[in-house]
Order: sequence, then C-alpha cells, then structure tokens
Amino acid sequence: MSESAAHAAIETVARQSYGRLVAYLAARSGDIAGAEDALSEAFGAALRRWPADGVPEKPEAWLLHAARNRLIDAARHTQVRRKSEPLLQLATEAEAVASAQPAFPDERLKLLFVCAHPAIDPAARTPLMLQAVLGLDAARIASAFLVSPAAMGQRLVRAKTKVRDAAIPFRVPDPPEWDERVSFVLAAIYAAYTAGWETTIDDSSTHHALAGDAIAIGRTLVQLLPVDPEARGLLALMLHCEARRAARHDRAGAFVPLDRQEPALWSWPMIDEAEEHLRTAAALRRMGRYQLEAAIQSLHAHRAATGVIDWPQIALLYEGLVRLAPTIGAQVGRAVALAESGDAPAGLAALDALPASRAANYQPWWAARAHLLRRLDRSAEARAAAERAASLTDDPALRAYLLGPAAQ
Repeated sequence: MSESAAHAAIETVARQSYGRLVAYLAARSGDIAGAEDALSEAFGAALRRWPADGVPEKPEAWLLHAARNRLIDAARHTQVRRKSEPLLQLATEAEAVASAQPAFPDERLKLLFVCAHPAIDPAARTPLMLQAVLGLDAARIASAFLVSPAAMGQRLVRAKTKVRDAAIPFRVPDPPEWDERVSFVLAAIYAAYTAGWETTIDDSSTHHALAGDAIAIGRTLVQLLPVDPEARGLLALMLHCEARRAARHDRAGAFVPLDRQEPALWSWPMIDEAEEHLRTAAALRRMGRYQLEAAIQSLHAHRAATGVIDWPQIALLYEGLVRLAPTIGAQVGRAVALAESGDAPAGLAALDALPASRAANYQPWWAARAHLLRRLDRSAEARAAAERAASLTDDPALRAYLLGPAAQ
C-alpha cells in the first residue's frame, strides 16, 4: 500500500473515531490524559506500520489494541495499583473487540458527562469536551477562548488530573443529576459555538473552525440522546445561524444585518436539517430554551418564502423565552421584537428596564438601543448609543455598520 493511502486511512479513522476511542479507553482506565497519550502512540505506530503492512480490516480495533497495550505498559511501569483491575478488564474487552465485535461500545456520552462533572473547573469543561471528544489541540482551543496556549494547557491538565485522582465515575448519571449535567453540556456546546460565531469574515480562523466543532459535538449529542428535545433544539439553533454565515457580509466585506440578508446565499441544506430537528423536538412535547431560540431563527428563515418577517410571532416566542431563560440576550431580543411589531416605545422601555450593571458592557443592548432611538427620532441619543456599541466590538465591519449611514 502507498504511504499516502495509508495516511489517508489514518486521517479518516482519526476524524471519525477519535472521540469514541478516547472515551472507550478512558472509561475503563479512569484516566483521560493517559487514554489520549496511549492513543497518540497508537496512531504513531499506525503511521509506521500501515504503509508497509496495509490498513487492517478493523482499523479502530487495531488502534484500540495498540493503545490498550500502551496503557497497560504504563501502569506496570509506574506500578499504580489502583489502575490494575480496570486495565486488566480493558485487556480482556479489547481482545474481544479485536477478534469478534464489529464495533466497540460508544462511550462518548459518558465522557461528555465526565467533562461536565461539578468537580471540574467550569472554565475547563467546554475546552475539555473539545479536546477529549473532538481531539482539538490546546493551542487551537486557547486561541478560541482568548487565553495563552500555556494557560489553556495547564487548565486541561488540571481537569484531567482531577478526573483521575478523584476517580470521577464514567457513567451516565441518574436524575436529578442528569438534568443538571445535560444542561451544562448543552450550555458548554452553545458557548463554544457563539465563540466561533463571533468571527465573521476569516473562514480559516480558529474561532470560525470552533463553530463547526461545536456543531459536530451537537450532532454527537443528538446521536447519543435522540429523544432529548433540547439537544435537537440546540443543534437546530446552531444550524440556522451557521446557514447564514456567507450572507453576513457583502462582496466588499460590509456587514449585512439579518433582515437585509439575501436568502439565496443561505445554506438551505443546513436550514432543512435544522427544521427536521425542530419538528422531531416538537413531537416530544417538552419545550425548552434552545427549541424556542431555534424557532425564532426558523421564523427569520421563513422570510425567504413570504418576503416578510413575522415580528408579532417572534415577539410571542421571546415572551416564552424570557420566562424560561431570562438572559440579557433574550430580553434584548424581546425588546427589539416589540419595537419591530409596531411598539417602539414599549421596546425602548423594556431595554431601559434592564439593570444598568448588566447592560453597561453588553454590545447588543447598545446596538438595539441605538436602533430603537432612531425609530423614535431621537438622533443624538441614537448616535451616542451607536458609538458605545461600536466601542464594544472587535469586528471592524460591524463597527463600520453601527457608525455608518447604513444603520440609519
């Protein structure tokens, strides 16, 4: 076999199965870092041997067998008694996988719950998911979260050490622990997506790639929790937003607000997928925050068919959203929807009712305030609010829009 073909096969296995392999190994050893190191060595061995020996019939089982051996060797070398029993179990199971099973058990859901465990530093939970489930390196994650690679590396090491030393169990928890941990997994995935969404023009940036990574984890979660409506709602929300990325700027790079975007530039396969997840979630009859947010984005997408935005319906959905999740983002969205439905004074009053401490550095609040003040012909105040909004964004295209005549 040619070296390029072997490398292509290894890349395919890494892309499709990295998270499953790490989760399987870590669930049995209780050591995420050890599982990652062993798997890295297994991939290194594959790079050396597969070009000469050929790609094995079961590539995942081959890698699992090689990683298993390295985990056991490491445990013997360090003489860690605590690891001996689970690793002996791993040895037996890995042999069964290699010889008989067409596929090994998918333990990624357990791994996601481990990453969301209350004992893990909240600042490390999302990065840990991105590294352990998707295999992203610390430098890329650090860039996305605006910290140094060294700081992110230390954060991840501490989290993995906590998992190992505290013997956090690799299991899917029972209620009520389930609800708390699932909600954090969802929130972490959404935080990763929004960090990626903030990068608007440079498609090659780490932040932009992070949005795709978050969607990948979202799809994994739906695969593992097919009857969880909020998992589907979150995936639908991210897909609706991501579908519009190409329309957010014109050919000159100028920012284009959602209500002026050209629907022909949207990704309709993504929108169709989002709508299918929303329909499935609705049939489960357990409404939640992410379903409502996705439904709002669905109404914006419907403009492509009707030519208008159903602002009264959007305002109604925001009313439900602020009852379920009264975040500042939801409340700003509700205020804008009230204004666009024909009651700009009510919208401005809703904005002004928010605590000043929450609004002071929240860019969308200032942008919405500028928009509503213009509607009320309060030009001087609108200009001041737009300048404050512009000062709170790093996006030059958005800053130019806020300060330019297009925003009028």
